Amino acid sequence: MSRSSIAALRALIEQRFPDATPLTGGSQTTEQVATGIGALDKILPNGGLPRARLAVWAPQGGATAILRAACHSVVAGGERAAWIDGDNTLAGEFWSQDPGGLYLIRPKSRIHAMRAADELLRSGGFSLLVLAGTEPQGTETVRLTRAAREGGTALVSVGTAASMASLRLTSRLLRWRWRRTPFGDPADAVDVNVRVDARAIGVNAHAVFPIPVSHHELRLSLESELADRRGLPR
Repeated sequence: MSRSSIAALRALIEQRFPDATPLTGGSQTTEQVATGIGALDKILPNGGLPRARLAVWAPQGGATAILRAACHSVVAGGERAAWIDGDNTLAGEFWSQDPGGLYLIRPKSRIHAMRAADELLRSGGFSLLVLAGTEPQGTETVRLTRAAREGGTALVSVGTAASMASLRLTSRLLRWRWRRTPFGDPADAVDVNVRVDARAIGVNAHAVFPIPVSHHELRLSLESELADRRGLPR
């Protein structure tokens, strides 16, 4: 088969099956969206999250913190990032310190979440879009994957439905480091080691790195081991 025939066949395959295009392979690659975490970017295909593709991150330990750091990295690089909080679980303090260029969307329903994701992806104004708290299913996945390709946005869905994902990620917490009291008892968590596994066509790698632990809740109990029972019947 001649080189021209191979090029024509490759173009036809990419057109018919865009979501099966390998993330590795020289000139076939596109610029990726770096997470800003060196150890993680090192194992990701081409050094970051796939632009114009769907990545699925299983909702396990550390996913939210790492993706939030990735959003910060995108904004620090002069681009925009958006986070769709489908189940309204992000605390205000968790997000209030974020700089401009980083947008938090809290839709009223699952349908609104899908519509918001579709519009933001097709706008082409965002380098990274995280969809958390609700998962696209069936034709929704197809539509959002096409929208990500049209807008050139790296779409990360936090969930388990990975049938059309170009990149699959899982993470789990390994070991905590604590700030101790004068008596040697654990008081506050300082950081935790996280293992992230990345799988794509031709890629099966993992990285282990620490992430800091931030405390956003207001402790209302005098003793760390005691629950706050104010307002409960005696």
